[in-house]
Amino acid sequence: MSAQKTPVFFLGATGYLGGSVLARLLEHPAASSYEITALVRSQEKAKKLEPFGVKTAIGTIQDLDLLEKLASEAHIVFSIINADDDPHIQAILRGLKKRHATGDLPILIHTSGTGVFLSHANGLHGDAVVFDDNKPEQFEALPHEALHRSVDELVIAADKEGYAKTYIILPSTIFGTPSNALTKAGIQNTHSIQLPFLIKASIGRGQGGVVGKGAAKWNYVSNADTAELFVAVFNGVTTPNNTVPHGREGLFIGENGVFAWSEVGNAIAKALYEAGKGKSPEATTFTSEELTKYFGSEFVGNLIAGSNCIGLATRSKALGWTPKNTKEDLIASVKVEVDAILKEQASQ
Repeated sequence: MSAQKTPVFFLGATGYLGGSVLARLLEHPAASSYEITALVRSQEKAKKLEPFGVKTAIGTIQDLDLLEKLASEAHIVFSIINADDDPHIQAILRGLKKRHATGDLPILIHTSGTGVFLSHANGLHGDAVVFDDNKPEQFEALPHEALHRSVDELVIAADKEGYAKTYIILPSTIFGTPSNALTKAGIQNTHSIQLPFLIKASIGRGQGGVVGKGAAKWNYVSNADTAELFVAVFNGVTTPNNTVPHGREGLFIGENGVFAWSEVGNAIAKALYEAGKGKSPEATTFTSEELTKYFGSEFVGNLIAGSNCIGLATRSKALGWTPKNTKEDLIASVKVEVDAILKEQASQ
């Protein structure tokens, strides 16, 4: 008689990051001991996932009753989806509380982002407080209104209440084009959000751009390395003698160094210039009007590519996580992303 499989509920299976994490779980040495149910938007995606042995539920994060039900049936929940939507996390936590009432202590692995501690600089400087994932008191001093913070607070409160063990992963600027079984099957989105936003704005104005002087700085981490961080946390929390910090201390930053936005802006400018779509191989400053036109507002443009956001993955690396992709890989990925977006736009 085969052992009962551990139920896993997965949100974000078709996304840029979630798809990479799911692909790694499906090839995990212990994959056969888990039964994964993924939330997907369409029957088409559901059918594509079936050959991988993944059960599916059709719905969105607005289907709160469904989320609560599926979470109540899972020992482990991966939330790799909207990091700023309180209602869907509240529904998941209600489900986990029901799961706990059955005698289980469920696990939530939630995705936030280093944007929670960004500081505004309008692209003029790179000075920022460095946040260390081994110092929870730094995060506790953040205002409730900070990006992602209200959701993070709900997740941490659930752990404190004792009905779930929670772990929060905070990727920085993610780059790289994923390539795995799910991308080959046409299931997974292959574009991130932050860098393509800047690339599309630069294409729109016909020139690579930066906010202010391009002096603001962020951390970077590749898509593949971020997926490995999820696996490192997963491996730690599923061992019988799980000693991975959780709750207020269960914070894991994904970063492998720092870049200035001028470095990315110049890489975009060079790629556009080489493709005959840019006036100069060196980035120029977005005007106020351009920020409003391409980012929706000056505020959003400054947020995406003019803010500082620097952290240290101390706790992540203590798990044995060793990110491999470097700043050189980040810069090289920009041309690949630019060429892919130009090709997509040309075919529309």
